[in-house]
Amino acid sequence: MLLELSHVAAAYGPVQVIEDVSLTVPEGGAVGILGANGAGKTTTLRAISGTVRVPRGSIQFEGRDIRGKRPEEVAALGIAHVPEGRGTLGNLTVQENLRVGAYLRKDRAGIESDIAFIRELFPHLARRYASNGSALSGGEQQMLAIGRAFMARPKLLVLDEPSLGLAPSTARDVYAAISRLRTETGISMLVVEQNANLAFSVVESAVVLETGRSVLSGATAELRGNDEIRRAYLGG
Repeated sequence: MLLELSHVAAAYGPVQVIEDVSLTVPEGGAVGILGANGAGKTTTLRAISGTVRVPRGSIQFEGRDIRGKRPEEVAALGIAHVPEGRGTLGNLTVQENLRVGAYLRKDRAGIESDIAFIRELFPHLARRYASNGSALSGGEQQMLAIGRAFMARPKLLVLDEPSLGLAPSTARDVYAAISRLRTETGISMLVVEQNANLAFSVVESAVVLETGRSVLSGATAELRGNDEIRRAYLGG
């Protein structure tokens, strides 16, 4: 198993936000996290990435306990986090943002090949290659954040609400690119998303969080057939 969370609790200072979250991501797999606002989805990703305190539970990555590791240590192990809000470096160009993503890499030819792949995957970025991040649209900034994270060549790509704030057509374009990225590279993914229909276009299984606890998990086909899930997350 690539990633395994077991009975994880996480807190901001004295305020505990998630109480008991368990999930697994297999090698080469893609898993979604669904839940209403305030369910603990973003905090779960931050617990994995080392940006919140985890007083209880186990977070195993490739069989190694990473609970309590600093964010830069987690990144060096092969986990790339695309946060909610994107985190684009606005004073750097698209090209510079992508190269920042590859700062730990030494394979110059591989870096150039991956930049070419990202430019082909996201034509909007190719057209804005010399533009500063701050000049990009919201959709273009999301594409850049994903591309920059991929440039680290992570073992696990963690995506927090890739469709947030995007027009429906732009969100579909972003998810089409995420799906192609996964298909063509085999990269493992953990995706937080409120739009379950978009998430299900990429992931094979998902876990549902409610008030800081994982309450249900299963394959996407199984969850699509669940009346409660369909009403809450699939518009049915």
